[in-house]
Amino acid sequence: MKLEGSCHCGSVRFSCKAYAPVPYMHCYCSICRKTAGGGGYAINLGAYAESLKVEGREHLAVYQAVIHDEHGDTRTSSGQRHFCRLCGSALWLYDPTWPELVHPHASAIDTPLPEAPERVHIQLDSKASWVPAPEGPHDAHFPEYPDESLREWHRRHGLLDD
Repeated sequence: MKLEGSCHCGSVRFSCKAYAPVPYMHCYCSICRKTAGGGGYAINLGAYAESLKVEGREHLAVYQAVIHDEHGDTRTSSGQRHFCRLCGSALWLYDPTWPELVHPHASAIDTPLPEAPERVHIQLDSKASWVPAPEGPHDAHFPEYPDESLREWHRRHGLLDD
């Protein structure tokens, strides 16, 4: 599915081909909720990095989070969170660990997205206390990450062409 997205002020526009276009995984980690906002979580989609086309690249900035472990040690995340430096909109994440992929934020997508048959709430151990995580028959909850990947979830729900 071709996705088109933009920042709030319109200075950055982008498109990409998504292999996993259904917004189902709500990430409550402190990085996602603080950099992407919106409900206290972020929803990332799966797309092919080679298909990413960007207009207004000069308005982009990249943030790489500093991660603190349980021993007090820190490291810089390999994830490169792209955002508009003019309005602050979170746009996509690229991680060179998986160079063939890019993960647009569902909140930045202008193309109508399909409704998810299930919502997966991840990183609930990091969830802010004020944020409710819905608990319905179509909600799955994980303290950290599920074993199932974006691709596997889409395949299980019959949402992939491959």
